[in-house]
Order: sequence, then C-alpha cells, then structure tokens
Amino acid sequence: MKKILIIDDEVNVALLLSKFLTRNGFYVSTAASGNSGIEQLKNEEFDLVLCDYRLEDTDGREMLRKIKNQYPNTGVIIITGYSDIKMAVELIKMGAYDYISKPLYPDEILNTITKAIETRQALIDGANTPLPVSKAGKKQVPLADGVVVGTSRASKELSRQIELVAPTNYSVIILGESGSGKEEVAKSIHLHSHRSNQPFIAMDCGSLTKELAASEFFGHEKGSFTGAFATKIGHFEMANGGTLFLDEVGNLSYEIQAALLRTVQERKVKRIGSTKEIDLDVRIIVATNENLAEAINKGKFREDLYHRFNEFSIVMPPLRDRGSDIMLLAAHFLQAANQELQRNVTHFSPEVIECFMNYRWQGNVRELKNIVRRAALISEGSEITTKSLPLEISNYKMPMFDYSNQQNSYSQTGNYQAPEQRHDIKEQRHDLKNAALEAEYETILRVLREVNFNKTRAAEILNIDRKTLYNKMKAINLK
Repeated sequence: MKKILIIDDEVNVALLLSKFLTRNGFYVSTAASGNSGIEQLKNEEFDLVLCDYRLEDTDGREMLRKIKNQYPNTGVIIITGYSDIKMAVELIKMGAYDYISKPLYPDEILNTITKAIETRQALIDGANTPLPVSKAGKKQVPLADGVVVGTSRASKELSRQIELVAPTNYSVIILGESGSGKEEVAKSIHLHSHRSNQPFIAMDCGSLTKELAASEFFGHEKGSFTGAFATKIGHFEMANGGTLFLDEVGNLSYEIQAALLRTVQERKVKRIGSTKEIDLDVRIIVATNENLAEAINKGKFREDLYHRFNEFSIVMPPLRDRGSDIMLLAAHFLQAANQELQRNVTHFSPEVIECFMNYRWQGNVRELKNIVRRAALISEGSEITTKSLPLEISNYKMPMFDYSNQQNSYSQTGNYQAPEQRHDIKEQRHDLKNAALEAEYETILRVLREVNFNKTRAAEILNIDRKTLYNKMKAINLK
C-alpha cells in the first residue's frame, strides 16, 4: 500500500483529503504544520507528500527544499489556493512533481497522485537497476517465454488469465489495440500448454488477399490451379498437433470465414485439388483490434464463427494502463537492442524515465520497443538522454484530435463523446458568434493536450480560473 503524508494547517481540507485517499487504497497520515510534517518524515517513509503552500510556520518552497534534500526519493505535490504560473514553474524546477490549485477536484488529484507515485517508482527502479540483464550477472528481468511479466495490476491479471486458459484446449480470442503484444500472449499460452513441444504457427490475416487465403489456410496440390507449380502445405496442416495463431482475423472475407467454420467444426482439412481429408488436432488462438460484435451486426463477420473462437477471451491492456511496467519493458528492450546492435548502453536518464512515464504510447509496446532500439543506436554514451528521443516524446505532446472523424470522438480523459453531443460548430461557420466559439474550443483543446489534460495548468496558461475552465469545457461537452 502506497503511503501519503498530507501537510496542511486547514484541518477540514486535510480530513477530507485523507478520507478520500484512504477510500482509494492509500495509507494516509496528516500533519498540521511544516515542523510536524518533517518529524513524521524522520520516523516514517512516505511515497508522496501533499503539502499546502501557505503554512503557519513555513511555506511550500521551504518545505520542498527540505524534503528533496533530506528525502530525495519522496515525491512532492504542492497545493495552494493561489494560482501563479511563475511559482508553479519554480517549484517544479526545484523538484516538485506538480502544483495543484484549490478547490481540489477528486478526479484530478487522484490522477496526479497516481502518476506521481508511478513516476517515483520508475525513477527508483531506473536508478537501482539501470540495465536488468547483462552478461556481468546483474539482476535479470523476469521473463516468461519472451513475455515480460509486469508488476502492474493489469499485467498481473493478464498473467492470471494466461495461467488459467493455457492448460486447456479452449479456443481463445485476444482483443486489444495494435502493438499491445497479442502475439506474445498467444505464444505464452502455447508454451504453457501441453502442446508446447508441437508447432506454433502464426498467420497474419490482414495481409491475405481473397485469392490466396484458401491456399494459405488449407494448402493445395500441384496443378490444382494456374500457378500451382508444386504441392503446398497449408497453415492448418503445419500447425497440426500444436497451435494456430490467426492475427487480425477480422480482416478475413466472408467466404473464407465460411470455409474456416467448416474446418473448425469438422476438425478436418482438405487441400485444394485433393479428395483426401486430413484429421486435425489444432488449438486456435485469434487476435483482433476490431470490435467483432460490431462487425457481426454489420454483417462483416460470421456470428457462428465468432462463437467457435470465443471459448475464452483475453483483453490486452494498453501500455498507458501499465504505468509500473513501462521501465521494466524499456530495460528489457534496451538489453535486446544492445545484443542486436553490439552496443553498451547501460541506462536511461531521469529525464527520459519521466518522459516515458508521461507519454501516452498510442503504439503501445511495439512503439516503446522501436523508440528504445532507435535511442540505443544513436546514443553517444552509456546513457540514453532526451536528445535520443523523438520530439513527440521528449516534448510530452498529446496526439492531435481528428475533427473529421466524428464517429470516433474521445476526450483525452477517455470519455466517449457521441457526435450528437458536440456543438455542430463547423456547420455554423458563417455565424460570427459560432466562429468565435470554434476558435475558443480549439484553443482550449490545444492547451489541454499540451499539458496532458492537467486542468490547473491549462487554466493558468489560458489566464482564466479553473472554475471558468470547467464551465467552458462543460459547455462544449468536454469532460
């Protein structure tokens, strides 16, 4: 359980914060003055301190200086009733993780605290084990057959599900965003099953043309069609006794889906041009980043085939929901890049760790792997610094909104906005009032993206108070 110390001479504020954070799984202690807060830090280790800027016996700047000097691994968030962006910049330069203005909003402070603790842990892990795997005998990253085992709650649940389903013969659907590691999970299921000494055959359905799909799945005999110059064994036959992994299965044509259904039901396969049926003993694992239930409703995917595949489903967590795993994965990829590129890059700078922890990783694990490989290649010394990172990561830039895609409109907090809920600004472009509203709307979005949707910082940059910002966001249905 993570431990938080609240230092605030306003008893009611400290009490409300303490109750709220305790309900959210934190151990919380309070202090009513700067001196009593320092005394508690001497006697007990805390992950994070929430400190009011104006205290009777001192101020937040002095408290921050003392805490960072004496307890450098303890994170600090300053809370104040005064919004001053110059003060915020100064405090952050001194080592504060963030600066939050009163009144406090539960969702904002919980999000800030969670990120602060994850960043603190990553910095500690990065300092203690700069390169978890090496021939010199350093501690090895915990691996499970090529899948890095994470410490986040999402990763632990994923591991539990793999352990449950692997010993069975269930067909499995793995759902998740592109780059989240679906094939690695499929391999892990195979390697923990009784089929582990049999073939694991992976097939990318997204690259198949309608003409080639049948041949790739079922094989063909020599001369069975124009261009069939030799007998070909299909993927089902190659995987016999083992596991067949079908990636991006939602891209298959309806005709091929029908042929797949027959093969899965009958557990027999017949090469194109042959009359001989081959018995099959194949476990099928499929993966997709599409919503198959929606594809069924649109008539693009067969419901009967879906139920054949969906004996067990696993939802891959995106990397942005696996905060405590990010540096573990990064270290693993750095070790692999060193071996591949014959490099000796040993660790990440604290600034890079902070960048990694704050970036949204829309490309998930695949994107992290590519960034680390690139950084290892161009780094000049033993340390990866921000100079080796692409600008979109080193500058913490959020992905741009696509105003043209009304069917997939999401706020950056993850709340879906139906198209009909948004002001139809573009259709009213000739109205001067609405033109001003559009400009204001886009400015608010741009600033929120730039500050990672920290509403306090956004309000300061926009030169308005936070209540006004909330009202404007509510007016445009941005939650």
